[in-house]
Amino acid sequence: MSSTTPKIGFIGLGIMGAPMAGHLLEAGHPLFVNTHGKPPEPFASRATVCASGTEVARQADIVFIMVPDTPDVEKVLFGEGGVAAGLSKGKTVVDCSSIDPIATKAFAARIAALGCAYVDAPVSGGEVGAKAASLTIMCGGDEADFGRVRPLLEKMGKNITLVGGVGDGQVCKVANQIIVALNIAAVGEALVFASKAGADPAKVRQALMGGFASSRILEVHGERMIKRTFAPGFRIALHQKDLNLALQGARALGVALPQTASAAQLMNACSALGYGQEDHSALVRALEAMAQHPVAPDAG
Repeated sequence: MSSTTPKIGFIGLGIMGAPMAGHLLEAGHPLFVNTHGKPPEPFASRATVCASGTEVARQADIVFIMVPDTPDVEKVLFGEGGVAAGLSKGKTVVDCSSIDPIATKAFAARIAALGCAYVDAPVSGGEVGAKAASLTIMCGGDEADFGRVRPLLEKMGKNITLVGGVGDGQVCKVANQIIVALNIAAVGEALVFASKAGADPAKVRQALMGGFASSRILEVHGERMIKRTFAPGFRIALHQKDLNLALQGARALGVALPQTASAAQLMNACSALGYGQEDHSALVRALEAMAQHPVAPDAG
């Protein structure tokens, strides 16, 4: 590996992955990419586009993965044309996807058997944070491995923490998604209540932003609910997946997560109503359906 500029692989150039990889490209790292479909600019012209994860792993010193779910990571790593087939001793895999912590430990063990390092590094901050390089990144892995990849993570995020061993980053991300979902539900309930009571939800939100109820969710997602801007920064379908991970983990650990279960059901209702591909702030649509009253009229 180059002592100054390691060669970087990046697999998954979607809503989150593209801006994250873009920051690495702008930092001057040689970048080898693979994604579904045609790679977007600037990668098509400024990065080396590889036909498979295997080829990415052959070329790169450190391989980042940013795909939707646990089966997707498994396929990228160990499926036909997967990363594992192209790894050689001393390389590092960094998984920024949000997936099952138990599966993460199993994947890491298989990568370690090849003489390579594995860091799970799920992110929070959505498309806005990815574009602004202000993501929160929750890491699990060996301290030395984390230290090696941290300078690259700093190109993509601001709050970067080694939580513990492999899998602990994913545990932290699940905890994050519980908090975010419950806050979205709380903001949605408050705005539905205020609107149906006849108050202006925009002014209610403005007033609440100056008090103890203030939060990033009220600021960003409350505005989305009022302005009806539900183009996805983070899709309901993906948050459904994360809450399912939380509930599966709770069952295995023997703990109760009643509010998480309630939020998961609201997400399920949104999906059933056809809103699964909208931003998770659209959870308010389930509350609006039950109240037979929208916070604000849809645009158009």
